[in-house]
Amino acid sequence: MFTKTLMKKSILLLFIISVLFSSFSFGQKLRKIDNQAFKRGERLEFKVFYDAMLTGKVTAGIAFLEVGKEKATMNERPVYYVKGEGWSKGAFNFFFKVEDKFESYFDEDALIPYRFVRKVREGGYKKDEDVRFFHITQVASSNRKIKHIPSNVQDVISAFYYARTIDYSNAKKGDIFPIPFYLDDSVYTTAIQFDGRETIKTSLGTFRCLRFKPMVVTGNVFSNPYPMILWVTDDKNRLPVLGESAVVVGKVKFELTGYTNIANPLLSKTD
Repeated sequence: MFTKTLMKKSILLLFIISVLFSSFSFGQKLRKIDNQAFKRGERLEFKVFYDAMLTGKVTAGIAFLEVGKEKATMNERPVYYVKGEGWSKGAFNFFFKVEDKFESYFDEDALIPYRFVRKVREGGYKKDEDVRFFHITQVASSNRKIKHIPSNVQDVISAFYYARTIDYSNAKKGDIFPIPFYLDDSVYTTAIQFDGRETIKTSLGTFRCLRFKPMVVTGNVFSNPYPMILWVTDDKNRLPVLGESAVVVGKVKFELTGYTNIANPLLSKTD
């Protein structure tokens, strides 16, 4: 009992020190990212579907990502506020209902997160997460733990927006772009492998795309580290127009179905 109480006090003390030190140290210089890919007010809408030989394409759910229009600040710095939601549809609700919500507040210049909120409801699985990031002291504090973090660590939402700002103009097939991210009180590194260029057709039209293979964890569902393929527009917007992951039987895919308030002309669209 005494040990548990002491540990709780130590964690609380570390949290207080991190907050105070962070507030006094934000004069230190953070990185500056040249963001030409997105702006406030951008909204991306997706459909998620299961594709197999026996079933064909079956819509499993829909999702959206939206960058808040209003300017906000955290730690006396301007931030982007992004909200994302996804939910299952139709017959999928009967055997695997999904209702996921995400929020991220990340620095406008450095594109690193200050707060990440996740509320996941997937079948019988439930997860609530609220994480604060203190990048100067390299500490992340969730509603469960305090963890050390590396420089410029992302959450899963800010990682997506940061990846869109990377300069791929000189990328060669096989090049790797590592991105550290924080999830479930642990730090991981996703490796985005550039896989060349390809023109693809979707419900929104035909696009010239950059093709990537994001690395995911191996296990019973995924048989290799690069089972996912992602196509993003080969223009300044870097919009994800299609993604697919091979599973045990068939494929799970997502497709961009709508976009508003994008930052640049969609020059990759050919029809």
